Amino acid sequence: MTSAALPGHQPRPVLSDLARHASRLPVLLLLIDSGGAVVFAGGIAGAVSTVAAGSAPVAGWIGLMLLGGAIRGAGTWASARVAARDAQCAKQDVRERVVAALFRPLAGNGTTGAAMTGAVDEVEAIDGYVARFLPARRAARIAPLIVGAAIGIASPISAAILLLTLLPFIATMALAGGAAAAESRRQFEALARLSIRFADRVRALPVILAFGAVERETHGIAAASDAVAARTMRVLRVAFVSSAALEFFAALSVALVAVYAGFNLLGLLPVNVPEHLTLGRAFFVLALAPEVYAPMRRLAAAYHDRQAAETAAERIAGLVAAQAPRPPAWIRAGDGPPRLTFDRVTIRYPGTDHAALENLTLDIAPGEIIALTGPSGSGKSSLLHLLLGLAPLSAGRVEIDGQTLPPDASLAAMAAWSGQAPLLLPGTIADNIALSDPGAHPDAIAQVAAMTGLMPVLGRRRGGLHAQLDARGSGLSGGERRRIGLARAMLKRGPLLLLDEPTAHLDRGAETAMIATIRHACRGRTVLIATHSPALAAIAGRVIALDCR
Repeated sequence: MTSAALPGHQPRPVLSDLARHASRLPVLLLLIDSGGAVVFAGGIAGAVSTVAAGSAPVAGWIGLMLLGGAIRGAGTWASARVAARDAQCAKQDVRERVVAALFRPLAGNGTTGAAMTGAVDEVEAIDGYVARFLPARRAARIAPLIVGAAIGIASPISAAILLLTLLPFIATMALAGGAAAAESRRQFEALARLSIRFADRVRALPVILAFGAVERETHGIAAASDAVAARTMRVLRVAFVSSAALEFFAALSVALVAVYAGFNLLGLLPVNVPEHLTLGRAFFVLALAPEVYAPMRRLAAAYHDRQAAETAAERIAGLVAAQAPRPPAWIRAGDGPPRLTFDRVTIRYPGTDHAALENLTLDIAPGEIIALTGPSGSGKSSLLHLLLGLAPLSAGRVEIDGQTLPPDASLAAMAAWSGQAPLLLPGTIADNIALSDPGAHPDAIAQVAAMTGLMPVLGRRRGGLHAQLDARGSGLSGGERRRIGLARAMLKRGPLLLLDEPTAHLDRGAETAMIATIRHACRGRTVLIATHSPALAAIAGRVIALDCR
């Protein structure tokens, strides 16, 4: 039981793409259901007339009733099956686009919980819109007219009463839909926030345990759950009130027809009417009268599906829009170290008031090592991300070997990269190192692992390079993760090397060893290193200090 809007109310443009998945067949089958109701009512009217007259057996009329019931059952069942198939196709299409977007770099502040909720819960929320609401809305435009026309053949005045009383019924649906829309939207958004928060906290459970934040997070999730429960109760209250109002007008309309039919049969109408009902016609009208409102009731029951799908579709659209388009790869002639030129480069992320990097001019010779220093937030990482297509070029231009790099282009194909938080995938340590060069020989993988100081890590793990890691890194420290990232960068012999804080959080001895490895990895490449370490910056030919704006 829930509220509904006008049958002709169009969904927002965000849902227009879903509507193309809804075929006309479920609507046709729902109209067949209305036709079956006419046949069933005809069987009832014929049987009652026959019994009252005491003339002939009623077996034929009972058979007609059974036929009408079978038509209705088959129509409803087939409509549900076909609509469910359409909904499955719609969900598959949307989920493929969401998942494809999630595998592209995030331009915003998306989280794992938001990605999971978008790909699973919010995609599932569009099921009812395609499977129930769209067929019900389209059928509600035609089915009452079909049933009204059948009633009009038997009693034009009864048909007029029903169609006139249908107007306040529709008006009540519109008012109830407006009252429920905001509550339904808030309830769905609260549920989505709870799902996102729970998924993110499960993923960060080791961090929560390490910092003793279990009680705080438990209270936070409990409060979010209570908020969802409170909003759900508000939606249910509105739904029950609106359903009661709809049932009242439907019952009142049927009662008016029943009073008219009874008084007409008894000849007790206070005014003269141009028709006189027989017992069969009166029963036919009374049996069909509730069917005028059945399509509207079906639409009212599916209206919550529309609200849920509308909110989910907007969130999905936002999630997909928050994904940066896949940057085009830069195809470069030659394989030597490149010359890079930054000419008045400014980087400003969408939705931010200040530039991450502003008006930078820098020329880097082939094979030169550049250290980027400066406080956190000065734009060191953003400059590296710009070359990988992960940060927007808001002003200025970037040249490679004298050629201007197109907007949003990526040098990832020619760059070896090691970031602050290297990506680890479920698999062996060797598999994770080989992400930069899947065809690398095992001896080459072992060599770069040894050069980056991973041997102590491998010695503590059964299987060595073939030790299994999970998505959380299976207990690897931050330094050990960075060693894997650096080994990955060394394995890929790209002419451009980009390093983002490769020695952060290492002790002095480990840092000294890592710097020696990095010095070796820089040979024959153009190198940009973002670092806070004076010792690492010392290996660079030039040190560029960036300031916070």
